[in-house]
Amino acid sequence: MYSNSLVELDRAHLVHPVASYRNHEKLGVRVLASAKGATVTDASGKQLVDGFAGLWCVNAGYGHESIVEAAARQMRELPYATTYFGLGSEPAIRLAAALAERAPGDLNHVYFTLGGSDAVDSTIRFIRYYWIARGQPQRDQFISIEQGYHGSSTVGAGLTALPLFHAGFGIPFDWQHKIPSHYAYRNPVGEDPQAIINASLAALRRKVEEIGPERVAAFYAEPIQGSGGVLVPPKGWMKAMRALCGELGILFVADEVITAFGRTGPLFACEDDEIVPDFITTAKGLTSGYVPMGAVFMADHVYQAIADGAGGASVGHGYTYSAHPVSAAVGLEVLNLYETGLLENGRKAGARLMQGLESLKDHPLVGDVRGRGMLAAIELVVDKERKTPLPAAADPARRVFDRAWENGLVIRAFANGVLGYAPPLCCTDADIDAIIERTRKTLDDTLADPDVRAALKG
Repeated sequence: MYSNSLVELDRAHLVHPVASYRNHEKLGVRVLASAKGATVTDASGKQLVDGFAGLWCVNAGYGHESIVEAAARQMRELPYATTYFGLGSEPAIRLAAALAERAPGDLNHVYFTLGGSDAVDSTIRFIRYYWIARGQPQRDQFISIEQGYHGSSTVGAGLTALPLFHAGFGIPFDWQHKIPSHYAYRNPVGEDPQAIINASLAALRRKVEEIGPERVAAFYAEPIQGSGGVLVPPKGWMKAMRALCGELGILFVADEVITAFGRTGPLFACEDDEIVPDFITTAKGLTSGYVPMGAVFMADHVYQAIADGAGGASVGHGYTYSAHPVSAAVGLEVLNLYETGLLENGRKAGARLMQGLESLKDHPLVGDVRGRGMLAAIELVVDKERKTPLPAAADPARRVFDRAWENGLVIRAFANGVLGYAPPLCCTDADIDAIIERTRKTLDDTLADPDVRAALKG
């Protein structure tokens, strides 16, 4: 057991992200000490299957010595190299080339960031520069989707459409607009795929018309809405929305911070969606969370317009740690692991995961099961016919997470009673089976919650 002094130090000094500071002070921290494969061990020695890959990011799994060695070797040779002043490093150059070669279509230019939030921020800057360079500076309005998540930076959090990320921060800005989500389980038009696609197309057309067609710069979409509850659009949704953006002359940004690098099967979810966007944002699985790194993929026509617009002048956007050589060395090794077995294993494990979650549909609390590959969710309700969510009094985000933890499982428990899954691609059959078994136990424990029982009787 770790000492109480560590808990007190955390309480006194470490500010945790997306947390109730007062509740955290009261409850204290759970300290993770080590991890291997898909298993994490806390400082008391308790072992848990990590059904969420950290924060949907440890795609390769924990404990790969080849990744550690790649980082150590690079630290010994060249621990830092700026990409300002026309300088660079071999790992960053090779990673950019490798990613461009594998990206859909003509997304041949890669700008490295520290993570997903600043990758999204970077697209906003590049898009504004692009339209000014094209002689259309009035195109300064951006559209995203309700229940979408595009980071926690000031500007990205405005594109994010989750109330928690807006409350108390004075965002979104008046140039950031939203259209309704495709959320099939609770869509007003019902669950028919084509009806949902048609409704989204109509909503985007209306929003563009309302703003003014000559003013809209870009549209942002996740192939699967992650933090909004793992909301999977109908097949063909991304393709239809991308085609409409092309028709309307709007840039299309695919936010693949969560979905890229095997999370849904292929390296990029856009491959299965059969689209080539103008930008892709990535992070998380890019380095499997071992070190920070994100990337913006930019289509040829965007890059050329920006380069021509700048002429001989510098494009004034950059980060100190962009294209960090250690992160790039890790990214190269992680990419190698994906392509020498992990992607294939992830596809098999994803099929087993979805099959297992589907088997939970008979549980009294399970209203919906959804997902693609190793990205999935179950949505809990107290009335399946009316789709009545768990009551707020049941405090699903905290209590369900705590129950899963006690049962030896890490998952994402959302406040609306959605349970999110994003296990490492290295999961064995036994790992997946443990996730399902421990989820069923967690559901049974939740069913016994007095607040849930009261809602069921009501």
